[in-house]
Amino acid sequence: MHIVILSARTGWHTDELCRALSARGHVSVVVPYEKLIARLGAGRGAAGLSSEGAALLEADAVLARIIPGGSLEQIIYRVDALHWIEERGVPVINSPRAIERAVDKFYTDALLREAGLPTPESVVCENMADAMDAVRAMGDVVIKPIFGSMGHGLVRVSDPDIAFRVLRSLEQVRSVFYIQRYIDHSDPGGRDIRVFVVGGRVLGAIERRAQAGEWRTNVTRGAAARPFDLPAEWAQLALRAAAAIGADYAGVDLLPSREGPVFVLEVNGIPGWQGLQQATGLDVAGAIADHLETRVRASALDAAGHRRA
Repeated sequence: MHIVILSARTGWHTDELCRALSARGHVSVVVPYEKLIARLGAGRGAAGLSSEGAALLEADAVLARIIPGGSLEQIIYRVDALHWIEERGVPVINSPRAIERAVDKFYTDALLREAGLPTPESVVCENMADAMDAVRAMGDVVIKPIFGSMGHGLVRVSDPDIAFRVLRSLEQVRSVFYIQRYIDHSDPGGRDIRVFVVGGRVLGAIERRAQAGEWRTNVTRGAAARPFDLPAEWAQLALRAAAAIGADYAGVDLLPSREGPVFVLEVNGIPGWQGLQQATGLDVAGAIADHLETRVRASALDAAGHRRA
């Protein structure tokens, strides 16, 4: 197969994917979103979409990795390109629909709730007074950016005066206020569970423990990761969460509270896995490559069935 990997940059993850695909006899190329060229209209011949010479509409599959930041127009164009690739019958992993759902914390939270999954109490609004009402009602809260990853931009506050200053600053840049009740996950240090789901099954899980004095459990912020034996009921939470956003593969964050309940905190539709692989020894890229092969075969059978019909 010929696989195109669309990404903001090359690095460890794209190297791992290329290695896994090559080990299975496939050819892969990594190209940037910023070099996408769409050619439309009879005057230019057949419609086409390329990046650095790679013809995406002719690929056997496209692996969609990190979408770079940009203007609203640029990001919409890049995601629309993924939609077009998929509509032309080329499997896209993860699908643009899943990426759109996962990148938006509000949308993800709403879908998880609709699927009957436990998530922390949250209020999302644009009005400063409504946001302050939520802070006072919940007491101890985390104020989050709707779009963000690796723990960047998270602020934990319990003092309404401090919350006012944080929210006022966000108001100046027309942010949407995403306010979530803080869940005590100290045991004694902050911890959560990252579950990696591929193709409707749990590949593995790690426990992430925050550094001393830190409540955020991102490995990029120095949290320690170790293998975790996932209880069956927790595995089901992760599988249902990945299915709720329609992800082929995902990193699902579970938050065990000190009081007992386990919450689904987040679903990452473009997850990293370096910490998980180092802690467990799992070949994550290999699992993604195996699932991609399954998706391509299923797509080919579906296309053949439509032609016969």
